[in-house]
Amino acid sequence: MQGGVDVFKEPEKIYTGIPFALTLLTILLCHELAHYFTSKRHNVSATLPYFIPAPTIIGTFGAFIKMKSPIATRKALLDIGVSGPVAGFVISVIVSVIGLSYSTVVAVKDTGGVLGLGDSLLFTIIANLMLDYSPGSQDILLHPVAFAGWIGLFVTSLNLIPIGQLDGGHITYALFGQKHRYLSYTLEVILIFLGFLVWEGWALWAVLLLFLGLKHPPILSWEVPLDYRRRVMGWLSLLIFIFTFTPVPFTIM
Repeated sequence: MQGGVDVFKEPEKIYTGIPFALTLLTILLCHELAHYFTSKRHNVSATLPYFIPAPTIIGTFGAFIKMKSPIATRKALLDIGVSGPVAGFVISVIVSVIGLSYSTVVAVKDTGGVLGLGDSLLFTIIANLMLDYSPGSQDILLHPVAFAGWIGLFVTSLNLIPIGQLDGGHITYALFGQKHRYLSYTLEVILIFLGFLVWEGWALWAVLLLFLGLKHPPILSWEVPLDYRRRVMGWLSLLIFIFTFTPVPFTIM
């Protein structure tokens, strides 16, 4: 579809979607396999990744693994929570750089009616380093690989929101314990306000998180402290969240 192909009229051209699909699935796979192998390292039983196909503009609702045994320590919880977003983040940055090198700068007047993508701080920095363009009068027509990288960074930020049992919730619970719930409640209210003020999708995301639960289940042994390296990794993951967060992800230009 991004290449102007109607697969219902030209099904033989479905191969043109491979660069986007393969890149996006690689990002999701690396994210979930990082969770899986880290779980195994901490003797936590987990399934291999499940992918969720869906008739959306990106063809998927993502992927997940299912934990089949409780997490014993704060160290294990933080390692498992951090591993997926960091792996997905690294791959997303790499493919964004590759994809932007094949992207095209166009005049804003030539982008009417297309789906516009918002910019995170990180994607803006990468785009400015890779391309010579004038924001406001020009825009970037993303190569499918760059679009997959953009989605990878967006999904990373969604996972790192410090609410409930998202990866960000695992990390903040490992860092702060029961104080995590106050952060969950506060950010839930902020997401609702963002849904009314900047992008309605945040309100829908807030409702979904409310159904999934804002509290985090306790771990078996809270007494085992986090070492300095893990605390640094926890704070770095929250910094990644800030740099990948996109206030208005989608607009119609």
